[in-house]
Amino acid sequence: MRLKRSDCCQDIRYRKKSLFLLGIIMMSLCLISAPSLATPDDGSYHLILNGRSFHLSEANNGQSFNENNLGSGFQYDYHSGDRKDWISYFNGSVFNDSLNNASYYLGAGKARRFPLLNGWRIDVGYLAFVMARKDFNDYDPFPGILPIASIGTRRAAVNISYIPQLGDAPTELIFLQLKISTKGW
Repeated sequence: MRLKRSDCCQDIRYRKKSLFLLGIIMMSLCLISAPSLATPDDGSYHLILNGRSFHLSEANNGQSFNENNLGSGFQYDYHSGDRKDWISYFNGSVFNDSLNNASYYLGAGKARRFPLLNGWRIDVGYLAFVMARKDFNDYDPFPGILPIASIGTRRAAVNISYIPQLGDAPTELIFLQLKISTKGW
């Protein structure tokens, strides 16, 4: 049975609506689970600039990858509970992936903050997310969890994610983002 063009377009519209609704649900869950959002001194908003990936596997079947993963997004960091050395956060982003397709994700996570010298710090934790990519189920959303680290200052930091080679994925990689605070400089 062949699909008519109108059926195909309707299916694409349905997927986009589903992804949008999933994003609204994820953002709502993040807001509900973050009681400290009501106190502006306790949280910080950030602009995310996606930038670079480093593909680590040599056995990529001769495929070349886009390592300039330009895109943007947001991140909100806040303290949850009494422990100020643990940071909860939620974020979302759109970027040009390794196969030159648009990728979208919304996520939330937790990280342990380790202070360094002169205002520098490193955060180590995880990110649980829902992502949509063309090369994985043709933009049908899927869940995931990744280890993360972030190193920098209150004003700017580099987010680092490690993405292992799983299933049909062609390679493992390291993904970098620049996180810039929207609070006064």
